[in-house]
Amino acid sequence: MQSSPPIFDQQFHESLTDLIRWRRDVRRFRRDPIQPELLADLLKLASWSPSVGYSQPWRFVLVQDAGRRAAIRANFLECNQAAQNGYSSEKAQRYAQLKLAGLDEAPTHIAVFCDMETEIGHGLGRKTMPEMLEYSVAIACHTLWLAARARGLGLGWVSILEPNGVKKILEVPCPWKLIAYLCIGFPEEEHVDPELARHEWEEYHTPEVLIR
Repeated sequence: MQSSPPIFDQQFHESLTDLIRWRRDVRRFRRDPIQPELLADLLKLASWSPSVGYSQPWRFVLVQDAGRRAAIRANFLECNQAAQNGYSSEKAQRYAQLKLAGLDEAPTHIAVFCDMETEIGHGLGRKTMPEMLEYSVAIACHTLWLAARARGLGLGWVSILEPNGVKKILEVPCPWKLIAYLCIGFPEEEHVDPELARHEWEEYHTPEVLIR
């Protein structure tokens, strides 16, 4: 255990900026497998994320079974078609041209759940904002995202899924709520700009800051 806090110098600041800017939602993966030791290290880093009341509500499910992966893919295709049908003809055509998931190529699939009934943390901080439990899991996902990128891996967050269907496919406990379905692997290509910006789906907007 380190007895004194580390010094984060200017070089670290610049590297951290690069890490954040180069973190991308990856959909195009190489099929090279991830070493189990590396994956274990990444999940350990994610588990050091902050959580409300120190509840640590994240639950990771490594999806390896081919049949379950196929069922997840079918879930995605159904939801993706429904989403496309919700756009006007011009926007729907552009939507259809986007690659929105790397389910077929990514060697590692991880479903991340929030244990909505965890007793860890004794409910601290959740009486007025119970959603903080789910936010804590989202932060863990982001920690995993940055840690993966720092080690040359890419991560894609697949949100075009029906959560209850995913729960049924993976047969997880009833109190668990799906927060993220993640594809992880070595990226086939790397870009500093988001893919959706590159394909003109949306552009960057500067943050709005209010002063009161």
